[in-house]
Amino acid sequence: MLMIRLARFGAKKKPFYRIVVIEKERARNGRNLEVVGHYNPLTDPPTVVLHHERLAYWRKAGAQLSDRVQILVEKNPAPAPAAEAS
Repeated sequence: MLMIRLARFGAKKKPFYRIVVIEKERARNGRNLEVVGHYNPLTDPPTVVLHHERLAYWRKAGAQLSDRVQILVEKNPAPAPAAEAS
């Protein structure tokens, strides 16, 4: 089963997280399939960058979101598509 979850990077006491697609059984920082965003909780406000089109692709492929990633996606929704001027 595939999961979309956080992988911790950064120095001691200075965490930086990548949002990755990974097999559920792998270690937290194990080999991932794709990086679909990142999260930096140390900035004010915390920085969240998500690639919504890739998240949608992996969710359609059967990947499940972890609890924390679900919260991040809900707080940072995809931007509405721009309307074309005719």
